[in-house]
Amino acid sequence: MSPRHTVRVATDLTDREACFAVRKEVFVAEQGVAEDIEYDAWDAVAVHVLVVREDGVPLGTGRLLHGEAATAKTGGDPAVGSLGRLAVSREARGLGIGAALVRAIEDIARAEGLTALDLHAQTHAQGFYERLGYVAYGPEFPDAGIPHRAMRRSL
Repeated sequence: MSPRHTVRVATDLTDREACFAVRKEVFVAEQGVAEDIEYDAWDAVAVHVLVVREDGVPLGTGRLLHGEAATAKTGGDPAVGSLGRLAVSREARGLGIGAALVRAIEDIARAEGLTALDLHAQTHAQGFYERLGYVAYGPEFPDAGIPHRAMRRSL
């Protein structure tokens, strides 16, 4: 990732809105996910991570669920977090933004005492996550009409 980009936890309303704008661009506009299912109750308790260009333009986002928020998604193990809603704007793809987001979320998860992360990868992105050490398990399944695979990485 270029030094002209910053990865940070979205701690204020402006940053959270930037995260949601990237998700809307990628998931709703590009992939056709219904807006009413893109945003959920977990957004209120998630740790949102944002990548911005040096001029403040948001380029990517992802979120971490841990504790009680994650147990519903990870099979009930409180030591496993859930990485999700990873989105990189079209202009920023291929610049290492996605990998930087995943690594930042992993660092936060470690700081929270988590021992592993689960995620639901769109099947076209499975190779990206495999290169970062995630391993697929279970059958393919649809989510928002898009094929996905569950994946996990020990931290």
